[in-house]
Amino acid sequence: MKIVVTGATGLIGKKICKKLLENGGEVIVFSRSPEKAKSLITNANKYVKWDYEDETNTGWKNELNNADSIVHLAGENVMSHRWNEAHKSNVLNSRVLGTRSLVEAISKNSTNVKSFISASAVGFYGNSEITEFTEDSAAGNNFLADVTKQWEREVQGASDNGIREVRIRIGIVLDKNEGALAKMITPFNFFIGGPLGDGKQWFPWVHVDDVTGIFLHALNNENVSGALNAVSPGIVNMKQFCKELGNVMKRPSSLNVPGFALKIVLGEGADVVTQGAKVVPKKTTETGYSFKFDKLERALSDLVA
Repeated sequence: MKIVVTGATGLIGKKICKKLLENGGEVIVFSRSPEKAKSLITNANKYVKWDYEDETNTGWKNELNNADSIVHLAGENVMSHRWNEAHKSNVLNSRVLGTRSLVEAISKNSTNVKSFISASAVGFYGNSEITEFTEDSAAGNNFLADVTKQWEREVQGASDNGIREVRIRIGIVLDKNEGALAKMITPFNFFIGGPLGDGKQWFPWVHVDDVTGIFLHALNNENVSGALNAVSPGIVNMKQFCKELGNVMKRPSSLNVPGFALKIVLGEGADVVTQGAKVVPKKTTETGYSFKFDKLERALSDLVA
């Protein structure tokens, strides 16, 4: 298949491109910086400049004409800056306007695109310590829930043109080199690791290999459409997660980082790490995906032991 990938230089994007190329796919990387993309993904078939804010650059639209699928991962990193109105606006616009530009392009042009596989996030459900959320659950009512609702609404526009769309609601991705786990390993190495906040919040984790696997599962199965939760079935709370991480690293997990301290550093964004939701992959498993890492101890042992 000929697959366009946006957000290819991110943690998940690099893994997906690698697998697609290993499986004989033809990968076209859409990026604001094709040169940077080429340095990080050295063997893609083509690197194309894509910037939804630049109306003068329309060359990327031609690349969609013969593409079989779009894997859409691009979006401003939610935790890249302290939350303020400017950053929140970037988080929203990068997802909504970026997705809209792609869907409009495949709607207005005669393309062969058959599927649109897009990232989303478990932030869709909001926060709760008592409710269990499946793919059929309603959206929450905080900032991230509003972002993902608007984001997914744009993705669903693809189905109006007969294109199969899948929205993959990604949890907290575990990888030893990037993301949340990589940041947590450092204090544990210095024997000062522990839960963020009170530790009671749900921690909907997923191994990076399973996120990659779920995207490929959605891409390769024509019977899969709509929302899929990319979270492990072995969900735990923050305290349990840190205890298991400490066990695997042979380090204590006794020093809580208080919520007020996170609020000083992250602003409103502290709610992302001090609150959570019990999200389960009901539809993901029902459609036939088998998790490689469904137990936390096995996942952490694979990544950091």
